Amino acid sequence: MRGFLQKIITELILKDKNAQKNEVYSDYALAKGFRELKITLSRGLKDIFLVTLGIASAAFGLEGFLLPNNFIDGGATGISLLISETAKIPLYFLIPLVNIPFMFLAIKVVGRSFAIKTALAITGLAICVASFHFPEVTHDRLLVAVFGGFFLGAGIGLAVRGGAVIDGTEVLAIFLSRKFGTTIGDIIVIINVIVFSTAAYLFSLEMALYSMITYLCASKTLDFIIEGIDEYTGVTIVSTHSDEIREMITTVLGRGITVYRGKRGYGTSGEKKDIDILYTVITRLELNKLKVEILKIDPHAFVVMNSVKDTKGGMIKKRALKH
Repeated sequence: MRGFLQKIITELILKDKNAQKNEVYSDYALAKGFRELKITLSRGLKDIFLVTLGIASAAFGLEGFLLPNNFIDGGATGISLLISETAKIPLYFLIPLVNIPFMFLAIKVVGRSFAIKTALAITGLAICVASFHFPEVTHDRLLVAVFGGFFLGAGIGLAVRGGAVIDGTEVLAIFLSRKFGTTIGDIIVIINVIVFSTAAYLFSLEMALYSMITYLCASKTLDFIIEGIDEYTGVTIVSTHSDEIREMITTVLGRGITVYRGKRGYGTSGEKKDIDILYTVITRLELNKLKVEILKIDPHAFVVMNSVKDTKGGMIKKRALKH
């Protein structure tokens, strides 16, 4: 068993293209590799659980509240519901179809791993809507708007916590905000104004207004689930492994980084040392990956995160990764 585990660690974690064949790794390297493998597996299982829970919550919001009462939401889900109501095309077919462009865009905006997880999550939502039929909860329009939005927003938020999205609007908003220099929030508002204006024209103003309540509830629930993280997050990292973390941020995440020269306080160690303090700005979709990568390098790193309303310049421009 020990030999099998050692082989897995060597092949998946420690193996390097430039490493010599049959290279013998030290006990320290193997122990570090085991810890990294453990973090990767545990985080992967947690992400699967969160995304699955998010899919179930979003499907319940759609099946139990919105669909039976002909309500819509904002974003890509709202577009899918709008087309489904007018063209009488099944929603489970439209959800992946409408999100296909956002899946390809996610490769460029965030990364291939995120895009694959997003594609699986959206496909899972479509399968859930097609296969499982939740009971109709209520016909009261206000309750439908509030709780339909709550469960849908909770589903999207849980998926984001798991490193994926089940509504691709935010990916488009990040891309357009970088291209035109506007905020992500402005882009999302413009998209939803178009969606709700179309709903008011095709159906009725009253239905569009109730649907706006659905969107507001979903939006606030989403923000609550992901702990109020704004469009951009500034991350300050203090670690004795600052060189490794700096290289990870620039090569793995493709993000710019600023290095400050600082001094550590005396603390309990009684030592006062010079240390590099790292600062970077990332989107909330990349926050999950950054946490995991820092944990792999230094589980004792001191990390401070604060919301950033908007940024301009090189920090928001994702660098081309070297392959």
